[in-house]
Amino acid sequence: MPELPEVETVRQGLAQWVTGRRIVGVEVRHPRAVRRHLAGPAHFADVLAGRTVLDVRRRGKYLWLPLDSGDAIVGHLGMSGQLLLQPATAADELHLRVRFRFADDGPELRFVDQRTFGGLAVSSGGAELPPEIAHIARDPMDPEFSDSAFVAALRRRRTEVKRALLDQTLVSGVGNIYADEALWRAKLHGARPTDQLTAPVAQRLLGHVRDVLGEAIKEGGTSFDALYVNVNGESGYFDRALNAYGREGEPCRRCGAPLRREAFMNRSSYSCPRCQPRPRAALRG
Repeated sequence: MPELPEVETVRQGLAQWVTGRRIVGVEVRHPRAVRRHLAGPAHFADVLAGRTVLDVRRRGKYLWLPLDSGDAIVGHLGMSGQLLLQPATAADELHLRVRFRFADDGPELRFVDQRTFGGLAVSSGGAELPPEIAHIARDPMDPEFSDSAFVAALRRRRTEVKRALLDQTLVSGVGNIYADEALWRAKLHGARPTDQLTAPVAQRLLGHVRDVLGEAIKEGGTSFDALYVNVNGESGYFDRALNAYGREGEPCRRCGAPLRREAFMNRSSYSCPRCQPRPRAALRG
């Protein structure tokens, strides 16, 4: 699933290409793509016709496009969602779900989603911040993110540190890939109890999270397959810089020990057995 760097890359592209443009038509080609818009596909299209996109914003892994009506288009890419800018003459993609046409006859905005886990909706009055995503925490790249509040909240939790990093109500945008990368840099195992972290260790971990996310954004995110691309259909290149994720059996770039893969919440965690020893409680479990 796209994480913060991938969604931010898409946001930047959309901001360049759709801000200030007036929507003249919306075609919903698959109702599941707008299933979160409870009034239905026809209403989704009708309420957007004639509206101008004012900006493109992000909260964690969610995007929203404020409109001149005071409403907003809210989007989540899910596992395979893509927001692409295409000439009107371009052939339809196999998994095209929603098409937006604009008054300037410029490139269309197309929502393409192979697995249809993502989706779009209109948030009534949600231009400033859609209420549907108000519960999502700010992310470490947000200028208003509070480091001290995060450190305090993290240390109050009674859970494992990786689970905490994936909790979007605590800190948003961090998924499996970037959690593993930040934990590798911090030399922490994901099962480390959060209430046993000292404030300096928690602050250092946050710094690594921020660094990893920032570096990944510069590389356009991480692409392991064709399901994640930017608005121009291009892949990201941060997978070349991964130190832990997906490198089972390969040597740790810090100490040379073979990296391990462990089951985690129906997914996998990757870490170094020497640099990131499991906490004793986890060993007993």
